[in-house]
Amino acid sequence: MALSGMRGLSVFISDVRNSQNKEQERLRVDKELGNIRTRFKNDKGVAPYEKKKYVWKMLYIYMLGYDVDFGHMEVVSLISAPKYPEKQVGYIVTSSLLNENHEFLRLAINTVRNDIIGRNETFQCLALTMVGNIGGREFSESLAPDVQTLLLSSSCRPLVRKKAALCLLRLYRKNPDVVNVDGWADRMAQLLDERDLGVLTSSMSLLVALVSNNYEAYWSCLPKCVKILERLARNQDIPQEYTYYGIPSPWLQVKTMRALQYFPSIEDPNTRRSLFEVLQRILMGTDVVKNVNKNNASHAVLFEALALVMHLDAEKEMMSQCVALLGKFIAVREPNIRYLGLENMTRMFMVTDVQDIIKRHQAQIITSLKDPDISIRRRALDLLYSMCDVSNAKDIVEELLQYLSTAEFAMREELALKAAIVAEKFAPDLSWYVDVILQLIDKAGEFVSDDIWFRVVQFVTNNEDLQSYAAAKAREYLDKSAIHETMVKVSAYILGEFGHLLVRQPGCSPKEIFNIIHEKLPTVSTSTIPILLSTYAKILMHTQPPDPELQNQIWAIFKKYESCIEVEIQQRAVEYFALSRKGAVLVDILAEMPKFPERQSALIKKAEDTEVDTAEQSAIKLRAQQLSQTSNTLVVTDQRPANGTPPVSQLGIVKMPNPSSNSNVDNNSEDQSLSQENGTMSKVGSQPPPADLLGDLLAIEGPPSSSVQPQPSTNWELEGTAVESSAIVPAGEQGNSLQPIGNTAERFLSLCLKDSGVLYEDPYIQVGIKAEWRAHHGRLVLFLGNKNTYPLVSVQAVILPPTHLKIELSLVPETIPPRAQVQCPLEIINLHPSRDVAVLDFSYKFGNDMVNARLRLPAVLNKFLQPIVVSAVEFFPQWRSLTGPPLKVQEVVRGVRPLQLLELANFFNSYSLTICPGLDPNPNNLVASTTFYSESTKAMLCLVRIETDPADRTQLRMTVASGDPSLTFELKEFIKEQLVNIPTATHIPTQEPPTPPIAQQANAHEALTDPGAMLAALL
Repeated sequence: MALSGMRGLSVFISDVRNSQNKEQERLRVDKELGNIRTRFKNDKGVAPYEKKKYVWKMLYIYMLGYDVDFGHMEVVSLISAPKYPEKQVGYIVTSSLLNENHEFLRLAINTVRNDIIGRNETFQCLALTMVGNIGGREFSESLAPDVQTLLLSSSCRPLVRKKAALCLLRLYRKNPDVVNVDGWADRMAQLLDERDLGVLTSSMSLLVALVSNNYEAYWSCLPKCVKILERLARNQDIPQEYTYYGIPSPWLQVKTMRALQYFPSIEDPNTRRSLFEVLQRILMGTDVVKNVNKNNASHAVLFEALALVMHLDAEKEMMSQCVALLGKFIAVREPNIRYLGLENMTRMFMVTDVQDIIKRHQAQIITSLKDPDISIRRRALDLLYSMCDVSNAKDIVEELLQYLSTAEFAMREELALKAAIVAEKFAPDLSWYVDVILQLIDKAGEFVSDDIWFRVVQFVTNNEDLQSYAAAKAREYLDKSAIHETMVKVSAYILGEFGHLLVRQPGCSPKEIFNIIHEKLPTVSTSTIPILLSTYAKILMHTQPPDPELQNQIWAIFKKYESCIEVEIQQRAVEYFALSRKGAVLVDILAEMPKFPERQSALIKKAEDTEVDTAEQSAIKLRAQQLSQTSNTLVVTDQRPANGTPPVSQLGIVKMPNPSSNSNVDNNSEDQSLSQENGTMSKVGSQPPPADLLGDLLAIEGPPSSSVQPQPSTNWELEGTAVESSAIVPAGEQGNSLQPIGNTAERFLSLCLKDSGVLYEDPYIQVGIKAEWRAHHGRLVLFLGNKNTYPLVSVQAVILPPTHLKIELSLVPETIPPRAQVQCPLEIINLHPSRDVAVLDFSYKFGNDMVNARLRLPAVLNKFLQPIVVSAVEFFPQWRSLTGPPLKVQEVVRGVRPLQLLELANFFNSYSLTICPGLDPNPNNLVASTTFYSESTKAMLCLVRIETDPADRTQLRMTVASGDPSLTFELKEFIKEQLVNIPTATHIPTQEPPTPPIAQQANAHEALTDPGAMLAALL
């Protein structure tokens, strides 16, 4: 752009640059804009030269960041100018100032089309450049056919055809539904025969976009892509201008290999052999040199070749060669090359055949942990974490712990988490695991999450042989002058539970343990003080016979905190002091914690989450945020103090959720908040239970018990669903705390597989469901049955639906008469695929008790699946037409309960995923199909392939495909969740025995993920 001849423009730019401050610049710009506006309004018009000058000024002002809200008509009018200078300005400024939806662009469509189909190559290039930059829908509809014609024209120069290919690529990416590419396979194959490398490179970019959406239509292009690679690898007929530092057109090589990665396999043996010869040549001919530019080009080709080798599942020999080459890369001095080597070695580690070869480079990878570049250190950490197993876990964890002392803060949290996960997964013995975690807390306490020390407590509690060892190690760490508060927490907890096992060791008498813990009290925050108070009470309980001096010391501490402003601390101090004066009762209530039920570790869960690919990871994070936002409004309030630690009790007894109510649900899974809603109830009322042992100890009197007499029990019928008479409890014979009858979580899971049954039951009421599902519509009927001889009043039911469900609930009666049942219909419409679950917020009042329950409704994803049997003739075309991510997603699922193939087939059939026999030649694999219905997708066919390993039934590889990306992702995650959480038994107990007050601490297992709840359970 020769602007030197425009004196006015040059003067204006100089004035702006010479402005002393921003305000002076703004005044100069406003003055110029006013002048331009005045000249454009001149009835006599503006000469082309003047108009061009003003338009350049407008573009410069726009580039400075100022709004230009006029003159667009004059800009567009320059496109139709007959001379090149004005037309050039028009095209450049129009593509810069106007977006694709601007109404003035419609005025220029005909002019642009005339330039495209004209014979002036310069005008054609200007028009193609602007159309490609804007890429609007109207441009695509009007101009795409002309651009296609121009691309295929043999009379056009390569310069024009290159721009036509890139323009068509832009239009196709922006509006794939508008640009018609049907039948383009032969045309693309024709373009791949092009000798001009510029046209060929642009056409290859277009091919990558086309095969990414539908590779099935372009199988004829595959052998031609291989021939292009052969031509480039052998440097045959490559012009000098396309050779970059001795490498023939590296950009074309990269694009070609990327296009090949969209094809699932290469069936032709000759084509496959030719391709592997090219890849072998690339691997053998790539090395690290001093020239940075050559390294960049050659490494771009190399790493794309590595990705293609992994995609094609090459022979082990070639894979080994790739690893050896990467081993050289991670040992060079150039940081960029080391980074790429570590990153690609991490990707290569996913290939089972070369894992042992990669482990040979462990020493060099550990050295990279000390690299000055933090990005390299992170890649080295990721690779070490991936390659860790039983054989090298000790060495790697020791290196991580050593590095932790010198690592910067940005990496310590990630280091601590990964070291804890590796130690748990591959610990040769539990004592080593305890040592590692305590070292971890000692070196990076502020970066150690509560999940880590909660897990240590679980292991120590569940292994008697480990208890004295853990207590001794905790005692050693307390001798240090300065330790982190997390170490105080875990040491105090372990010594409170198991410190009595060390009584015969020197320095471990109850009084000495108390003194060493009490020294830390002034240094901890208010959230830790409740833990220490519980530890003091435990020490007092284990000291038999009582030590009067120690007893008086601890009592003095309890008395001191009886007036603490923190409610939690105050309540614990008051109750511990009262309990400790009752003698033997303290021993019964503060007995040792029972063993925790086995469940998936929160840390292992985090490890599995990190294995999800990037696209899925972002989707999971978004969904987790939405779920957490929903959970914030659904969780029942339990009157917790500000520090997050639950109170000891409302009246001296710990009220914890029944562990059996969600024993089959992982506390750290996405559904945990909902499982707590199903298994936890809030009881609001002023009437304490009359037989409360702890209430009696504290001399708290309650009103007399109800005088309602028991009534003979009867059988209820829920539209054909029998309810046991033993489940009907007459009024006045309730336990001390209201708990659901039966396992509510298991009831929900059962109703996910059938359409009628009991959703919830307690001593007062039974809630049943009967459902009918058709396509994306569902009709549910809630049956609310009053089991007592007194009415249930203040009945309320509110549906809290997720965004993907439209639910309408009919009016719920405010009162349910005695021994009566009411029906409440619900209408459900599935709007789009999702695994989120609707929640029923249900409450009622019986006597003085207000009961509230949060219940998940079984309107889950499989309810909108319709079984369908697909033959081989129907299956394979559909399977091939659905390309890779996001329409076809594959994942290895680990931690599956081992099932025989027939059991696995029955499992899929139970979720409306019909097994289609005979489609997969491997007898260990399963193929399933189903149809999903929603308002957005209508009827959408879904295909699933399961590949099992007979030698290891705990893992399988799953591939899910459908025509909708969100449906593919949601269905894959849904199946994965069901596979990982397959229950070991399907029996649903109708009633669970009430929990005695003294055994309330057994319920504390469910609280391990809550730092305060676990410690409150010491009572």
